[in-house]
Amino acid sequence: MSNHLQKSSDLKKQLASDEHFNKVFSEMGKAMSDALKAGHKILIAGNGGSASQSQHFAAELVGRYKLDRAPQAAISLAADVATITSLSNDFGYEKVFSKQVEALSAPKDIFLGLSTSGNSANIVEALKTAHSLGIQCFGLVGNDGGLMRGLCDMALIIPESDTPLIQEVHLSVLHMWADMIEQSL
Repeated sequence: MSNHLQKSSDLKKQLASDEHFNKVFSEMGKAMSDALKAGHKILIAGNGGSASQSQHFAAELVGRYKLDRAPQAAISLAADVATITSLSNDFGYEKVFSKQVEALSAPKDIFLGLSTSGNSANIVEALKTAHSLGIQCFGLVGNDGGLMRGLCDMALIIPESDTPLIQEVHLSVLHMWADMIEQSL
């Protein structure tokens, strides 16, 4: 147990002092804040634990993080079981998010894909669709960014291969973005 906690702590300390990481984090947070203030929305998607985190982030934006304020337009594309299962049945699992991006997005919205590997086929497809529609493409990824790195306008990469550690940092990042967005409103 203490070994895992130490690794998690060390990774977060490393990232906290990484100038490039902090610059990209701030740019992405500001872009999301600006998009919401301009009346645009954030669409968020991920698989497994990242699906849960996409739902959690959307809830922080629609509801509140810490402050009572106006609800913000955020949708987790991983939250609608009927849509996900019908799309995967009819079009294949790799299309479950791209079809939703096509249906729910408008120009200048943001699509935020979460993936610990950076190679999730359905997130990659959603990024391609978002690009074709003029949607800003963001990624919160692990490892080296995988395929998503080249498809994102901005990607915050956690340089780690251990999935649980990546997910722990992702949750911290999402909380910090929620706070940053909330403070800017």
